Amino acid sequence: MGDPGTMLSGNRAEDEDFARFVANIKKSTSIDLSQYKENQMRRRLTTLRLKHGYSSFSAYYAALMADAKLLNEFLDRMTINVSEFWRNPNRWQVLRERFLLPLAQKQQRMHVWSAACSTGEEPYTLAMLLDSLGALERTSILASDIDDLVLAKAKEGLYSDRSLREVPPDYKQRYFHPEDGSFRVADKLKKAVKFQKQNLLLDPFPSEQYDLIVCRNVMIYFTEEAKAGLYRKFSQALKPSGILFVGSTEQIFNPGQHGLETADTFFYRRSDGGV
Repeated sequence: MGDPGTMLSGNRAEDEDFARFVANIKKSTSIDLSQYKENQMRRRLTTLRLKHGYSSFSAYYAALMADAKLLNEFLDRMTINVSEFWRNPNRWQVLRERFLLPLAQKQQRMHVWSAACSTGEEPYTLAMLLDSLGALERTSILASDIDDLVLAKAKEGLYSDRSLREVPPDYKQRYFHPEDGSFRVADKLKKAVKFQKQNLLLDPFPSEQYDLIVCRNVMIYFTEEAKAGLYRKFSQALKPSGILFVGSTEQIFNPGQHGLETADTFFYRRSDGGV
């Protein structure tokens, strides 16, 4: 068995190496890894570092700064890009019937934001629902993500059959065109969505602009402090009575402290007072 002092020293050196890496990444990319759950993030990045044969995070950081391909792979791994159309279909049905339908009936112009949109399945699902209500042409849909690579794929709008497995057959027929074994989203939907690069943790949000914000299956990777800050920012970005739609593992406890109130399971309404 090794000497405890030596083991402690080695662990401390590894901790300092990782801490320097986090600080350097923040300086060079504005991505603050300290706001992600450390154990998950560190384990994921250690696997990636070792895959390329780097013995330390310092060596790995130097390589990232010298190799754009390596940096893009790091960004892709750091941002969790798992997405599909109509994920948790019953929740999308609730969104359509309980929230979007009344909005479409009473409001001429709507503003919707798909935050951390990944490869585009989520905002295109929103566009399909809005089109089915006859409201797409009077709705602005913003879709944002921190990763340039996934935004490029989202703009391309070409998806595997697996990504479409939850799409209702009539929607699949109406909004997708087969293309070389894949499916391309209809131009009508592509024209309706504006894709934009954005760092949720760092960038400011507009005030009282959105009727609906969708941010699903992203918060689970952030620290409690980072989540609280984001919930406040989302609340402030919603119009009074606007809706925040979160993922199926992201129930907000004590939504009132963020200026929100529960509207349905995984749906939160901005309360009149805001935050």
